[in-house]
Amino acid sequence: MRLALIALPALALALAACDGGGDPVQQALRDASAERQAALVKDGEVSGPVAAPGEDAAHVQKLIASHEAALVDSRAALDSSDPEVRRLAEQAIESHTTQLADLRAWQAGR
Repeated sequence: MRLALIALPALALALAACDGGGDPVQQALRDASAERQAALVKDGEVSGPVAAPGEDAAHVQKLIASHEAALVDSRAALDSSDPEVRRLAEQAIESHTTQLADLRAWQAGR
């Protein structure tokens, strides 16, 4: 009888933690997922994860380096004998030049 008196409150507490039944671990995972989703949705719009200070600048710097390397490769492709390759290289140069300008403008505006 004494064991039943000890076990009863523990059982009640465990059932309360289940929020209506079910696995409490699964419920905790669902709650954590809902909290993450709520943090990403602000004012009805989905936003990305919040970057740590300086993380955006590091990403932008990597993007700039990538676009600069792509420009070097695209300029080399202008020497191709194939007119389609030259056309694609010209498009790539235009695109990477525009993207580099946007990235550098972001850097300057920080």
